[in-house]
Amino acid sequence: MKDNKIRLQKHLSECGVASRRKAEELIEQGKVRVNGRVASLGDKVDPKRDKVTVSGKTVIAQTQKVYIMLHKPRGFVTTMKDEMDRKCVTDLVKDVGVKVFPVGRLDRNSEGLLIMTNDGGFANDLTHPSAHVNKTYRVTVKGDVTDEKLLKLQDGILLDGVKTLPCDVFVAERKADRTVLIFIIQEGRNRQIRRMCEAVQLEVLRLKRTEIAGVKLGMLPQGKWRPLNEKEMRRLTNISSNTKEVE
Repeated sequence: MKDNKIRLQKHLSECGVASRRKAEELIEQGKVRVNGRVASLGDKVDPKRDKVTVSGKTVIAQTQKVYIMLHKPRGFVTTMKDEMDRKCVTDLVKDVGVKVFPVGRLDRNSEGLLIMTNDGGFANDLTHPSAHVNKTYRVTVKGDVTDEKLLKLQDGILLDGVKTLPCDVFVAERKADRTVLIFIIQEGRNRQIRRMCEAVQLEVLRLKRTEIAGVKLGMLPQGKWRPLNEKEMRRLTNISSNTKEVE
């Protein structure tokens, strides 16, 4: 008999519950059950036979794949649901028609481009370290920025014992009391740019992501979303395909 079982986290991502990495977190937290039993990492399921629930809700497969961009405002957390009852980005996309989740993250006080989808494989490929996806940020910092500090940021900063990858950082605008920097990075470590700036004594006043892999936020208003167009999808699916080849 043919074995139709797949890894549980893959099934959850294909059903639009979350990305594979987030699905693994849900499993580790004991929130996932298979046929009434608390699931463990490494479990496999038959999507046609097994009943899977997350926090008591039955997981239902979604056939329609949706890919959108959202202009995330400050004050929203990049999660599906927040235990502290803070505003979530999912509150802004309730009218999409299907349940979508964020690809990557932006911290609560940051704003800008956020890609969302119900395609777990696509999300996993874009956030995989081997993808080397360029992400562009417009960062306003307090005061002036010396060439020495720019060089340190470009070369890489030691965070949690691991140095960040070399990146592009340059001055876009200088004002009397602040400087606007452009960061182009390929990593997505937690609060990476803010922590890099803190390491060289720069106070971040505003942080906005403007571009991911050539897909630009453009004039999309804050709090609004729109579907990704064909050209944008080609850019992102090319990255996804390249990631699969590396794996």
